[in-house]
Amino acid sequence: MQSVLEQLPAIRDPRVMVGFNTGDDCAVYRLRDDLAIIQTVDFFTPIVDDPYDYGAIAAANALSDVYAMGAKPLFALNIVGFPAKGISMDVLAQILEGGAAKVGEAGIEIVGGHTVDDREPKYGLAVTGVIDPAEIVYNSTAQVDDVLFLTKPLGIGIITTAIKRGLVDDDAAREAVAVMGTLNLAASQAMVAVGVSACTDVTGYGMLGHLGEMTRGSGVGARIRAGSVPVLGAARNLVEADTGIAPGGTVKNLDFADSFVEFDPALSRAERLLLADAQTSGGLLISCPPARADDLEQALREAGGSTVARIGEIHTEDDRGRITVVP
Repeated sequence: MQSVLEQLPAIRDPRVMVGFNTGDDCAVYRLRDDLAIIQTVDFFTPIVDDPYDYGAIAAANALSDVYAMGAKPLFALNIVGFPAKGISMDVLAQILEGGAAKVGEAGIEIVGGHTVDDREPKYGLAVTGVIDPAEIVYNSTAQVDDVLFLTKPLGIGIITTAIKRGLVDDDAAREAVAVMGTLNLAASQAMVAVGVSACTDVTGYGMLGHLGEMTRGSGVGARIRAGSVPVLGAARNLVEADTGIAPGGTVKNLDFADSFVEFDPALSRAERLLLADAQTSGGLLISCPPARADDLEQALREAGGSTVARIGEIHTEDDRGRITVVP
């Protein structure tokens, strides 16, 4: 995708504060000195069986990009692909109901949308929000000595693949649905209140992929402690059992990570796959100045974060953005 984006014409409008050049989470357009509009779009095919849960997860995932930049969402539009025949419209109604409920939890409304006839269902949102340009949290401004935090466990891609194959029990499936359906709103508010250097959310490129965007954009190198990274227990069990359950996207992520990640030889392939696992509606990956790390951890816990993990640090300047992973 990066090679395709490089062929697009450069953005010339000086009011565009964030485009596609740094792989940040949203586009940002300055309206005036103290106000910018922020926008993102995301949708995907079903990853769980329950239509309501699918709609809620897709909505939480789309909203996450806005939260990762410290912005406030204003409203959303539905994006729907659904077959005109073959699947009951009641299923679509449940998907939209789940999305509306999650958007309502965020305190905003869905005010419209667009639907196309598609053989495979797809659902997501275009989300519009606002932010003071001086308060944007970019993914490309991490600083040397920053502490890295992660606010949700990894392993979602492995669990959702296992759900499709009937390889996990109901408890593991419910845990994964709960993680994906949790808004990053409270975590975003906590990091904005404390003040952090950089942030991104962890989604399809996996934690290593999104951290790589952060390190390359910031011109720094990171060190990750694999043992400190939270992972869903069922996902770890599945991948360590060598069931071949890792989704194709996860394997591709790991292959790509080889170009900028140096793994300690003691780390197994299973551990490496978990760090590269393609997430849906994952947590925030936050780069925080060391003097504020304790305050951020406390704020995240007070915000109700069930997962607040210090997983590493920005340890050096590095134009290549290389990442070292140790046990």
